[in-house]
Amino acid sequence: MDIENLVKEKDIKLTTARTEILEKLIHAKKPLSYDDIKKDISMDKATFYRNITKFEKKMIVNSFESNDKKRYFEIFESPHPHFVCVVCDSVECIKKHLEFKLSGYTIENIILKGKCKKCNQI
Repeated sequence: MDIENLVKEKDIKLTTARTEILEKLIHAKKPLSYDDIKKDISMDKATFYRNITKFEKKMIVNSFESNDKKRYFEIFESPHPHFVCVVCDSVECIKKHLEFKLSGYTIENIILKGKCKKCNQI
């Protein structure tokens, strides 16, 4: 995914801070919280959230809140479910296609909660 084209399509100016955030999210294998990425970026918390808010408004980034009360971020793709472990608070994308429809509603995010594979073996 090319960051320059991504922000250009959404009519957003590319800055160093925005590049750092997007690079981290593009290469992530799962949704990340601010705590997951703060050590890898060179900006304060306010700058991070100001840019994330802009990305969300422009539908570049999607987010959701987990059990641990942290907000998790990922590059916006087609809506897909996430699994949150109630034991270890791990978060992962569910790659299997699950379809949920409610007449008259638009579903943007589905959060499934339970025990992850690792915690089920304990």
